[in-house]
Amino acid sequence: MAGGLYNFIRPSPSSSNQDSSSRIIIVLTFLPLTLAAFAFVLQWRGGLNDPTMPDNHKFPGDMGSSTPQHVVHLPSSSNCVELLGQSSSPSFPYYRDWKYNYDADLKPKICITTSTSAGLEQILPWLFYHKVLGVTNFFLFVEGKAASPNVSHVLESIPGVKVIYRTRELEEKQARSRIWNETWLSDFFYKPCNNELFVKQSLNMEMAIVMARDAGMDWIIHLDTDELLHPAGAREYSLRQLLLDVPGDVDIIVFPNYESCVERDDIKEPFSEVSMFKKNYDHLTKDIYYGLYTEATRGNPNYFLTYGNGKSAARIQDNLRPNGAHRWYNYMKTPNEIKMDQASVLHYTYTKFSDLTSRRDRCVCKPTEEDVKRCFILEFDRNAFIIASTATEEEMLQWYRNHVVWTDKALNLKLLRKGILAHIYAPMAIIKGLKESGVFSSVIASAKTTISKEMFLSSVESSNSTRGTGSKVMSLRKFGSSGESQATARNVLEITGTDSHPEAVPPWSPPGMDDIDLQTL
Repeated sequence: MAGGLYNFIRPSPSSSNQDSSSRIIIVLTFLPLTLAAFAFVLQWRGGLNDPTMPDNHKFPGDMGSSTPQHVVHLPSSSNCVELLGQSSSPSFPYYRDWKYNYDADLKPKICITTSTSAGLEQILPWLFYHKVLGVTNFFLFVEGKAASPNVSHVLESIPGVKVIYRTRELEEKQARSRIWNETWLSDFFYKPCNNELFVKQSLNMEMAIVMARDAGMDWIIHLDTDELLHPAGAREYSLRQLLLDVPGDVDIIVFPNYESCVERDDIKEPFSEVSMFKKNYDHLTKDIYYGLYTEATRGNPNYFLTYGNGKSAARIQDNLRPNGAHRWYNYMKTPNEIKMDQASVLHYTYTKFSDLTSRRDRCVCKPTEEDVKRCFILEFDRNAFIIASTATEEEMLQWYRNHVVWTDKALNLKLLRKGILAHIYAPMAIIKGLKESGVFSSVIASAKTTISKEMFLSSVESSNSTRGTGSKVMSLRKFGSSGESQATARNVLEITGTDSHPEAVPPWSPPGMDDIDLQTL
């Protein structure tokens, strides 16, 4: 009897399993409903923001952007069709206000220095792209078109930009500089065109170091206005983040350069139209590089059309000096230098057919194989100058298509698959977005209303000085009345240990087939 009562009270195994299953079903049913209700309450009360709205996006690299001044307010009755059809709203979610002011405590502070004669159509996309990456200050040494009033007063209106004109005073000051009176750069003295530009860039970099230190910068980079930094490998697409992760004992960072590969001969805006690049030797294996060298070179003198030894960033510190336009050095120590294994400099070289004639017009040289060696350091530049000086327009275009334009789609696909070529779209997307958001037009419109009469007259005077007496000072410093070199006019400084400093790093071509080590393949 007792046993029967016990069996009656004790739940059967099947009954226990059914109860457990029922509880699990109840939990699985009510848990999602509870979470959904909780999320609805938070959003209704304003506790959650819609992550698809532009106000929640931040610049890559912008840790302290100002309050947005360009916000699109949608009507409460807007539906999906109206939202997608908002043609008046910018498609670039990182747009704030074109000044892009940064907080004073933003670290690290990065500046770029350049020597340029370009117009606004090239400088503005270059400048604001690097602002998006986190660059705070720019030191622009301008001449030619860049020094004209219409261009220079727009540049001067941009926060963080300092414009330096090539005036008589500037050249007289540089004639007394330490670099000019030392010997490590002397191989490039008293030579025209690219050699003269190389010296000028180095002298400007020397002055930019002082400006960067006075402005409280942490890093300085020298770039041309046809080059864009590509911070691949950073935790976000940010130069600021990339440099923030660099160990404190590193003095110099080398960015290997990639070279543009245009697929058409009618490019107008390289930054917005070119996405294919040839990778640097430093980012390829030897077997891939040398194994496809001939196909990648396409009959040109070298793997790259122009230089292949990249550009560099230097930590601001005592005794820093340039070591030519591609490197930095230190008077008192051998800097600790590292090379980026993913990040690079994108070099947009010969991207427009007009680059052939523009380079020709900048140099007064005879179109002979012997004379162009005085003007140009790299062989392709020499060949291009001769063609632009001797060929007809039709012949020049055909030469450009054969040596610069990548029209063989089968070859392009092969080199893309092998990793020699790569499509890089981020810079194109950012610059297109900036343009669509009205950044560049806002800069120009704002400059027209904010430029003062005194600033305008000053830019006119500086521009006139650049075109007139400034160039005369340079020529007097380099050559005598007979045109002979006046190297003895320089007063070489007596500095302990100067002879131990390496000579300036010139623009080097990538390694060629003569450099191949057959035993390593």
